[in-house]
Amino acid sequence: MRQNPGEAVLNLSDYRASTQEQDRTQDLLELMPATGSIALDIGARDGHFSLLMAERFEQVIALDLHKPNVNHLRVQCVEGNAARLDLPDASVDFVFCAEVLEHLCDDTLTAVCNELQRVCNGQLLIGVPYRQDIRVGRTTCYHCLGKNPPWGHVNRFDEHSLAERFPHFHIEKKSFVGHNADETNALSALLLDLAGNPYGTYEQEEGCIHCGRPLIPPPERNLGQKILTKAAYLARDTTALFNKPHANWIHVLFSKNDAARAVAPSVESRSTRAA
Repeated sequence: MRQNPGEAVLNLSDYRASTQEQDRTQDLLELMPATGSIALDIGARDGHFSLLMAERFEQVIALDLHKPNVNHLRVQCVEGNAARLDLPDASVDFVFCAEVLEHLCDDTLTAVCNELQRVCNGQLLIGVPYRQDIRVGRTTCYHCLGKNPPWGHVNRFDEHSLAERFPHFHIEKKSFVGHNADETNALSALLLDLAGNPYGTYEQEEGCIHCGRPLIPPPERNLGQKILTKAAYLARDTTALFNKPHANWIHVLFSKNDAARAVAPSVESRSTRAA
């Protein structure tokens, strides 16, 4: 859903085969309904989850900014924008949205969450990084010199901030996958910015959030930048002992509130939003 022309291409086969990704996939499948009529896969990419959902649902709508290529009788591939879904109110039984919301700027995030609520008349499964410190792994774009969060993650979530995004739903189940203690502090982040962020996530497929161009590896550091880098890691070590491990991901299964389900149209009609 997030790739732009010219970006690096993630090897999805290797990614899917990793232990942490298999654990994440298994956890998401355990939260999904076993059967259903119509499901919507937001940010379908290669259709990995769309195909898994096709084993449970009569119809799966695989949606992405670029039309997915999924060959399955039950999967309908759609090119579209999750902030402006071309679907009627309350028309989908189950909505699946993982590894998407953390990439969206605030206005788009609000629009997408509203649309997911509008079209969903049953359950909504959200997967995002949990309490991620998006200063860790920050990069510098060497086209525009803008500072970028790792992997294009511009949002930080926990169960409370997610619940606030979906007020017409309640949390039915939640689970946590993996663990880490990757945190930094303001001083260390500033020093690494000054050093050019030499150890950021430059292998990511997401481009610069400022200019949109692909990230390129930083040039060789000068002596001053090497000193700043060393100072940054010393500053980070001063608070590392106080970091508490937390999950890598949070998965939340939301169910639509009965009061919202009874109202037609749900959440907000397309004609109201267009006014």
